[in-house]
Amino acid sequence: MTTPNRNNCPILRATNAMGDQWSILILREFFLEGPRRFQDLQDMLGLSPNTLSNRLKKLESAGILARRTYSANPPRSEYVLTETGRALGPVMGALRQWGEIYTRDLE
Repeated sequence: MTTPNRNNCPILRATNAMGDQWSILILREFFLEGPRRFQDLQDMLGLSPNTLSNRLKKLESAGILARRTYSANPPRSEYVLTETGRALGPVMGALRQWGEIYTRDLE
């Protein structure tokens, strides 16, 4: 399976202009791909395990993400958007549009 290149995403460019980007880029993956496993997010974003874990905990405690178990033996879980998280869809779309219009392409 090939990994798509998201190094030039308009959302990345927009968040670079605004400040800390990791939580928004984590959310980007859920809107593009749906439920995600920790390792999938780490591979896609290149975050350290500690940074990713901290951001996921923060998003989970805010009610934006939920962790659900999909295998009992061995225990495995994935993260999903909650109803609150899904409500961010228009915001993410607007952020992407803003990035497309007002930020330069990195290539």
